[in-house]
Amino acid sequence: MAKIQLTDRTAVVTGAAGGIGRAIAVSLSRRGCHLALADVNEAGLAESAQMATANRVRVSLHRLDVADRAAVAALPKAVTTAHSGVDLLVNNAGVALGGTFEQVSEKDFEWLFDINFWGVVRLTRAFLPLLKASNDARVVNLSSIYGIISPPGQTAYSASKFAVRGFSQALRHELEGAGIGVTVVHPGGVATSIAANARAYEGASADEIARARDRAKKLLRLPPEAAGELIVAGIERRKARVLVGSDAKLIAILERLAPVSYWRILDRLRPRI
Repeated sequence: MAKIQLTDRTAVVTGAAGGIGRAIAVSLSRRGCHLALADVNEAGLAESAQMATANRVRVSLHRLDVADRAAVAALPKAVTTAHSGVDLLVNNAGVALGGTFEQVSEKDFEWLFDINFWGVVRLTRAFLPLLKASNDARVVNLSSIYGIISPPGQTAYSASKFAVRGFSQALRHELEGAGIGVTVVHPGGVATSIAANARAYEGASADEIARARDRAKKLLRLPPEAAGELIVAGIERRKARVLVGSDAKLIAILERLAPVSYWRILDRLRPRI
């Protein structure tokens, strides 16, 4: 199948103020793709826009909390005010939450799901009419390697990323023949600020938070720019699934070989991965 031609297309990218979202936006701009960038961080959005417009594409900025139903519903109109249409929706915005199931409150669990999962669902529903009007459209949903495996202490995050994976796979089948492809992305350890910005469970001590963030940081090695390029290359090739990083590829293989016992193996290897 021929590659998607991204020149003079328009992409909506959420969580675009930094990290993987910014890297995706810049990689798209290098291919001549116009951008509608959304995030709650307006200062970060401005920096991302400056980097993208260096590639002479049209960029619009939209302050957006993906957990805000009304704001999500209003976004397509705001985007089409600045752009003629939408060809690509990249649901990248996400948050992290540390703690076991017993430690994490129901309120925090719901807070994470409202962003990581319901944000994806609502944005997809909001933009589907515009995507259907394109002659070659795609939905790209960011899951995680934790949407393939489920480590202890990641009950809420892993559940949300498995939900994104399942939603994306079913949606892909439903949209076959409609001219809209679906890509689900599983990044491994990408060196973003997600660990530093993760919400801790109520009652966690400062030492616990510091140790958890330090452990997570050691696993976040791949530069965001490299991750963004891998993701956009996968979009161009119309890939249904993109594994980002050698760690993600290795873990995905291990999960296939040992779908029940993979964590015991990974736990023994953890100091070296």
